[in-house]
Amino acid sequence: MDMTLEVVVLPVSDIDRAVRFYRDQVGFRLDHDTRNEQMHVVQLTPPGSGCSVVIGDLPAQREMAPGTMRGLQLVVADAQAARAALVARGVEASEVQQIAPGDGGTFFGFADPDGNAWAVQEIAARADQPLIPVDAR
Repeated sequence: MDMTLEVVVLPVSDIDRAVRFYRDQVGFRLDHDTRNEQMHVVQLTPPGSGCSVVIGDLPAQREMAPGTMRGLQLVVADAQAARAALVARGVEASEVQQIAPGDGGTFFGFADPDGNAWAVQEIAARADQPLIPVDAR
């Protein structure tokens, strides 16, 4: 039986600020922004990803304290280029570090305005073999 991870709930204190950060600075695609008198829920997807983040104010989302998510990981084909693009859009990012030799051993990190922490891993093979083929996006 196949299973796919498609959504991760991300705890934030200010939904609109988080949307601006993830959409405008990090470059995630805004899939939907649903707002009514009972709730406000937003889904954003990193380019090339099959998994999205959801932020909002539903009861289950309010159970997690803003800024407590750790260990979220994005994968890119070129860490230096990805870091440069994020920094150019105003994201504070750590320096790129190679923590192990070989493909997959190079990382940098950043955090959102609430402190939710992301690692960015370089897997150069993804340039030629993306998980989601370009024509399927």
